[in-house]
Amino acid sequence: MKDSKKKKNKLIFLISLWLPVFLWALVIFSFSSTSSLKASNFFIWDFIYKKIAHLFIYAVLFSLILRATKLNWVLSFLLTMSYAVSDEFHQHFIPGRNASVLDLGFDASGANIAAYTIWKLRQIPHGKLKK
Repeated sequence: MKDSKKKKNKLIFLISLWLPVFLWALVIFSFSSTSSLKASNFFIWDFIYKKIAHLFIYAVLFSLILRATKLNWVLSFLLTMSYAVSDEFHQHFIPGRNASVLDLGFDASGANIAAYTIWKLRQIPHGKLKK
């Protein structure tokens, strides 16, 4: 009976780690599935908004994967970028969208910004954050 309860607790633990990753991936997929998203009628603002969105979306994805992999930095980056590549591939088939290596660069930058921020925050001793 104890073994069954341990397995159930482990499954719940794994779901609590990975469910946010899969839900966030679903959010990304749904945005990628729309024909065209226009953030602004002014080209440069539209470009800036979309690139900031790439940075943010993939920073969050990296952070969630890092949490799920229990701080496996390399695996988290590889999984994040694998999803980014698959997302760009997916966009290639959506009318009005295209795959872009530039977007992959912004996705990688978002993951790297998140990695650096988390790494720096982990260096601050507990209870030493400025108020």
